[in-house]
Amino acid sequence: MQNSLQSKNILVTAGPTREYLDPVRFLTNESTGKMGYAIAEALQNLNANVYLVSGPVSIQSNFPKEKIINVKTGKQMYHACEQLFGTIDIAIFCAAIADYTPKVTCDCKIKKIDNEISMEFVKNVDIAFEFGKVKSKHQKSIGFALETNNVLENAAAKLKKKHFDCIVANSPNKNEGFGFDTNKIAIIKTDLSVTEFPLKSKQDVAKDIVNTIIDMYNPVAATVNG
Repeated sequence: MQNSLQSKNILVTAGPTREYLDPVRFLTNESTGKMGYAIAEALQNLNANVYLVSGPVSIQSNFPKEKIINVKTGKQMYHACEQLFGTIDIAIFCAAIADYTPKVTCDCKIKKIDNEISMEFVKNVDIAFEFGKVKSKHQKSIGFALETNNVLENAAAKLKKKHFDCIVANSPNKNEGFGFDTNKIAIIKTDLSVTEFPLKSKQDVAKDIVNTIIDMYNPVAATVNG
């Protein structure tokens, strides 16, 4: 039986961004990109047409290298995604994009002269929010919320604000999220129903996420087997 994601055009973002202070220094986070890559691989195995937009990562992946769009900054990731907005059926925003970026990036290396230094930062573009403003009725979007407190409440607020069809919530606890091969998630849908999952490998978490997306199209469709 043909699965409901076969031949769908799907955008997946993965990894961190680098927000440069000068040519050699940047702000980033501990995202490894493993979750986004695992999702892209699971979708590829279902014969979906996957566009993987990736920040800087060090991953040994089975996903075809020629289908990866490599970027560094949040602005670059936005421009890469924006070009695909009109062509995709599903967007999965898994990347950990920096919330802020330096207002001015120095052309030369900042010298260590003063005991203190101050810099101005501005909000980075929110790719998921921008897609939420323009997406059509046939397009679906899935978001991620890494929260340290009030996890489900904060995730549900993001679900509504960014017009997601569902959101994946988790916390940076031991063996979860950034830097680990395992993750523990909860998926919240637009009706605010919550499905919580136990700690699993990120490959198995990816299958849970993909099965949730399949269910959006057809509750009795074939799912990704464990």
